[in-house]
Amino acid sequence: MSPDLFDFLRANSQTQAPGSEPLAHRMRPRTLDEFAGQERVLGRGKPLRSWIESDRVPSLILWGPPGVGKTTLARIIAGQTRSEFEAMSAVLSGVKDIKEAVERARQGRKMYGRKTILFVDEIHRFNKSQQDALLPHVEDGTVTLVGATTENPSFELNSALLSRARVIRLERLEPSALVGVLTQALIDPERGLAGFFKVSPEGLQWLAETAEGDARRALTALETVGLFTPQGTAELTLEQVQAALESALDRQPIPYDKSGEEHHNVVSAFIKSIRDSDPHAGLYYLARMLEGGEDPLFIVRRLVILASEDIGNADPRALQVAIAVKDAVDFVGMPEARINLAQAVTYLAVAPKSNASYEGIGAALEEVRATGGLPVPMHMRNAVTSLMKSEGYGKGYRYAHSEKQARARQTHLPESLIGKRYYVPKETGLEKQIKERLDQLNPDFE
Repeated sequence: MSPDLFDFLRANSQTQAPGSEPLAHRMRPRTLDEFAGQERVLGRGKPLRSWIESDRVPSLILWGPPGVGKTTLARIIAGQTRSEFEAMSAVLSGVKDIKEAVERARQGRKMYGRKTILFVDEIHRFNKSQQDALLPHVEDGTVTLVGATTENPSFELNSALLSRARVIRLERLEPSALVGVLTQALIDPERGLAGFFKVSPEGLQWLAETAEGDARRALTALETVGLFTPQGTAELTLEQVQAALESALDRQPIPYDKSGEEHHNVVSAFIKSIRDSDPHAGLYYLARMLEGGEDPLFIVRRLVILASEDIGNADPRALQVAIAVKDAVDFVGMPEARINLAQAVTYLAVAPKSNASYEGIGAALEEVRATGGLPVPMHMRNAVTSLMKSEGYGKGYRYAHSEKQARARQTHLPESLIGKRYYVPKETGLEKQIKERLDQLNPDFE
């Protein structure tokens, strides 16, 4: 039997014992120069790099998707600034753990004059009491906080803590950066795969692109390929890389947190794509939501709103289609209901657009909030009792069906609002005809 990757690593005394540490862990960058990507915040002359190099790092919130190096960057900061490194997980730690870490930091400063980097992974999971327990020690400089989060910190952290830290947004790694990470891992004699096998440029590019910006995922995939590669194998082709992974790994779930920022990003892009009459993008984001496990009824609710907000009377059938899809989702269920959802998305995307109804109710509400409950004109009031009739309620009212074109030339709004227009049809779809009819029916004096 040909030796495999584990056999090779056992024979390589410079490499960790196989299975003790995954490749992704062994290949963690140790310095800023080894850190891949993030040139926007870590490039030469950028503030974050200058803070680290000058040992003047403020408290930071590192915000970004998984696998972009948040934990690694925190360790690099501690190492380069010669600070003690205290790490805790917000999932596993409580107020007691925070107090103990702070006390160790206080003693370290008192006895050795060393600063402490307090790294809190998944800091968005800290509740209010935990954040409050941390706040005074960040404020007085006992610890320099470096928090890591995949969620938008403005949603999850209280304003007091957020105001005392700089938010650094880390982005998904570009495929070019990941190709560099994979190439280094292949050849690194101490921490990597030490040339055990080679991968073609096409294979490396495919691994980088399918990792979705996550260095950890890319390195894990590369290590898995190695487990199915006998020593002495020539350079692996794209097809061989894909075949090795297909036999070992299911594709990772796409990043989609139904209550987090990625949820809001995808839903926003979904609605805006349909509003902008792009059925292709609408279907893509629909697929993203379905693949991410989104509740199809949530999607339908968004479509029902859109049908009136963005299409309205330009195509009144849009609302009918959206409601029909709601019934279809209830009746059919998933996964077949994806077809009904796709029909609604494509119909609403190509329908003529008008937000006149949306703007109209907005303008009317603004009027009511500004002017309050203005008196209803007497002729528009209902004379329910004889006293009300004697007071003039309903006097002079003209019945529309007794008038020409079933339109009485009388005022309807309170006196001070006569002449106001709240519904202004657009020149699209059916609303173009509605506008023409309103222009004919509306008397000049109202």
